[in-house]
Amino acid sequence: MLKIVFVLPAVGETGFAKARQPITFSSLHHGLCYLSACAKRAGHLTNLIDLRELSGWDDFQKDLKELSPDVVAITMMSVDFDYAVEAAKAAKAALPNVKVVIGGPHPSIMPEELTSNNYIDHIIIGEGETSFVKLLADIEKGAPAEKVITGEHPDLNSLPFADRELFRYKESPIESFLDRPFVTLIAGRGCIYNCSFCQPAERKIFGNKVRRRSVDNIIKELNELRDRYHFQSMMFHDDCLTEDRGWIEKFCREYRKNGFKAPFVCQSRADIICKNEDMIRIMKSSGLGMFLIGFESGNDRILKLLRKGSTAEMNYRAAKICKKHGIRMWANYMFGIPTETREEAMDTVRMIRKIKPYRMSPAFFTPHPGSDLYDYCIKNDLSLIKAHSDYSRAPILPKIKGVDYEFLREAVRMSTERSAWTRLYLRYDFIMERKIKHAFRKIQK
Repeated sequence: MLKIVFVLPAVGETGFAKARQPITFSSLHHGLCYLSACAKRAGHLTNLIDLRELSGWDDFQKDLKELSPDVVAITMMSVDFDYAVEAAKAAKAALPNVKVVIGGPHPSIMPEELTSNNYIDHIIIGEGETSFVKLLADIEKGAPAEKVITGEHPDLNSLPFADRELFRYKESPIESFLDRPFVTLIAGRGCIYNCSFCQPAERKIFGNKVRRRSVDNIIKELNELRDRYHFQSMMFHDDCLTEDRGWIEKFCREYRKNGFKAPFVCQSRADIICKNEDMIRIMKSSGLGMFLIGFESGNDRILKLLRKGSTAEMNYRAAKICKKHGIRMWANYMFGIPTETREEAMDTVRMIRKIKPYRMSPAFFTPHPGSDLYDYCIKNDLSLIKAHSDYSRAPILPKIKGVDYEFLREAVRMSTERSAWTRLYLRYDFIMERKIKHAFRKIQK
């Protein structure tokens, strides 16, 4: 039996707490929860250190010494790279004989950034549930193991349910209309779509196909969560829960059949909503409270560049369908996409202001490692990313060259502001744009 401490270094954007204090609201890290559940099933003990609860590295080393683990397992997003690496270094300083294992999205995409790091004993690429348990068995026996280990794709129905007790605090609803207790879960892994700002990174981690838990498996977990937490609302974290219509229809039937009435939230796409209004109606009647939708842009050229698989017209129509059926919209959209013009950015501003989503979530395009647009930015010397912390998608720091970020900050403001002045400005801008286009067409004739 080994003692394992999982480390969540999610302070790349927030930094440490001003003083050591427990987090009273947040969401689970499902990756760590699944690893913990699998490790426990194999007979090991697990614990968690969440850097967000600590005031600095002294607290971290103190906790490690008190817990005295055999293994420290660190997850890493790109934005948290520096903190994850420092956690590995601090762990070795506190406990020289501890084994440090690192995994997560960034090591899976760019393991070469970590292979020469002497503070890291093992790197797991991709999904870790099966490979991590095998590695623990080797460590326990004192058997040698490779530094870089390629993870195996597990049968999701065979995995134990996420170990939610690893996180001592309860999850918080992402919006105020969702009641507490609130829970989140993941029904599947992978994405069949080919967006250039994401792929092929996701396929590298999860494979070329979407693997989804059975509806029966999900309902079984929901029954356990109802008994344990009496949840009043929930959210699916899947990239696109609605891509499998048959799965959705069966889930909605079983959700109602099992007496669940808690509203739920999930991600979808404009093209799916447009083509499946009857499915949307079924979801609404079963408790759907909000869709998170990646509208991304209000301009067709940009949507094509992003390989989004939808059009501006679909975005508008999907929004209309959601409004018709009383489904709230959390709208994700981006500015500063390579080659995007001011006029194209304003198309996105107008779209957001016209569809009036429940929640607006603007971002500056960020070239994330492993994506085709990242490669495009590197090839054309466009990236302004100087540190891993710059991978934050928040609309604050410049990301690529040749973009007027002062203008884009104003675009973000206009897309989220409801003032009469902004409405007047956009209306004037729209009229002037139409006049210019009309005059240009006359010249061409």
